[in-house]
Amino acid sequence: MFLKEDDCTCDVFVPNERQKKFRETEARGYWATKAEFILTVMGGIIGPGNVWRFPYLCYKNGGGVFFIPYVLFMVTCGIPLFFLETAMGQYTNQGGITCWKKFCPLFQGIGYASHLIIAFGASSYITIIAWAFFYLFYSFSVDLPWATCGNDWNTDSCMEFRVANESLAVTHRQNTTLPVVEFWERRVLKISGSIDEVGSLRWELVLCLILAWVICYFCIWKGIKSTGKAAYFTATFPFAMLLVLLIRGVTLPGAMDGIIYYIYPDVSRLADPQVWLDAGTQIFFSYAIGFGFLTSLGSYNTYNNNCYTDCFYLCLLNSGTSVVAGFAIFSVLGFMTYEQGVDIAEVAKSGPGLAFIVYPRAVAMMPMPQVWAVCFFLMIILLGLDSQFVGLECLMTSLVDLYPAFLRQGYRRELVLLAICSISCLLGLSLVTEGGMYLLQLVDFYICSGMTLLLLSIFQSVSIAWIYGAERFYGNITDMIGYRPSPLMKLCWCYFTPCLCFGTFVFSIVRYSPLKFSSTYVYPLWANILGWFLSTISLSLIPLFMFYKLAQGEGTLRQRFLLLCLPEDDLKCLPPLEDNVATPLTEPKPLSHAEEVTK
Repeated sequence: MFLKEDDCTCDVFVPNERQKKFRETEARGYWATKAEFILTVMGGIIGPGNVWRFPYLCYKNGGGVFFIPYVLFMVTCGIPLFFLETAMGQYTNQGGITCWKKFCPLFQGIGYASHLIIAFGASSYITIIAWAFFYLFYSFSVDLPWATCGNDWNTDSCMEFRVANESLAVTHRQNTTLPVVEFWERRVLKISGSIDEVGSLRWELVLCLILAWVICYFCIWKGIKSTGKAAYFTATFPFAMLLVLLIRGVTLPGAMDGIIYYIYPDVSRLADPQVWLDAGTQIFFSYAIGFGFLTSLGSYNTYNNNCYTDCFYLCLLNSGTSVVAGFAIFSVLGFMTYEQGVDIAEVAKSGPGLAFIVYPRAVAMMPMPQVWAVCFFLMIILLGLDSQFVGLECLMTSLVDLYPAFLRQGYRRELVLLAICSISCLLGLSLVTEGGMYLLQLVDFYICSGMTLLLLSIFQSVSIAWIYGAERFYGNITDMIGYRPSPLMKLCWCYFTPCLCFGTFVFSIVRYSPLKFSSTYVYPLWANILGWFLSTISLSLIPLFMFYKLAQGEGTLRQRFLLLCLPEDDLKCLPPLEDNVATPLTEPKPLSHAEEVTK
């Protein structure tokens, strides 16, 4: 039904087209060095989630046995899809939208869907960086404000815990709160009672948000020339900070108890399907699969770059960072259990609660707490900035590839980027209101959720493996890197990856429950409906684009469908529809009456 690579015998790339393609590639640019590509991808895939999500999931889901489902998903889904997306960009030299013309134009809606998720994420994710800046500025105080009561924002129920026996006694008292919790809820967020109460803007957070956007803009305003250079610092410094925090953590009293909580294996947890779901979603989140990051960044590689080896080591580095971060975090949590006598279950949390409540609380008990607070929040800021400006760079890459004649002239790219950052900053203002935390969790849960990424991954693997052809794509990769990758990759693309993704998606639907905030506040029905609506906006672009292209095509519906399943280069080999040639895609044109008489 479909043309094979060898079937295309026409001279597609005539000299003029070759020269045009070469000029476009040169104008688009490449990474200055291989290190820039590696460091930028590192920054894009290694974020705060490696620090505050993976360690908690490992502790919650059986300690050491959590690595079994995690490694299984890494081998069958994470690495194959990571390699697939990167190779797509490198082979086509195009971003996450236009690259689909070279494979399967019918599924170009996948690119639009992933970039809409990037746009949503860019407006919301940066709020975390604004919080971190807020804490960083307060870290230079003589006394850390979240360590003591008696401040303007503290209530009468605020209670400082100093020693273990006092902590155990006070913990059982009713209506007592920690100063670090009151600082987070009453000073930083001034959080309202529900999502219905938007409240006023938090002007200090607004300034921190603008600062974060200004830094992001100037990191990428010159394209990969500035992005690659910025990555030398933003991608490496967090590792230095993590190493410092790890060394400090393991030298604290009680650190070993926390590490044992982190890795102690509970084999019985493997029977719980939730463990497998958590492992799968963590892989997709931490590897940035389905966002289009990897395709856009890979498109700036030279054609013969060995992206297979690059992807393999980047995946190992990502997972290794998560594991090391777990030792750093839980060594400090063990210190807290030793110092205050609290249960590890009380302080082991996931998400912002770990970064802005638990860890600041632990830092306040260390010698020279200001130093460790600065180190920790600098790490969070740089981890967040990396992922943020890489996402924006990928968004701009795809826009420039869609409209190269317009955006590659003068300062138009910089102006469009400025407009995107300004609009995103204005949209983000709703997240730094008194009710912004509720909206941020809603956006994160539904729009950037595992279910959305799972569906995108299914469409992606099926379109490449079954429509374009896994063997054909293998041939393209072999032509680039000079050898054939492991056959496991092809098996994963064809069978393992779509099956595991579909199974995980079905289970996540079965286990769905309405969104909650801090396990006490249940979001109202209208908020959950809004969340589902927002999540379907991005996914709806896939079928909508299909219908649009089918409606714009020529010929019968079957002909249009088959033509849209062919790569752009193959279409150049086909005769036009008006030619009286029988092909799998066209039928002979009926003869007119005069032609019949002549015949």
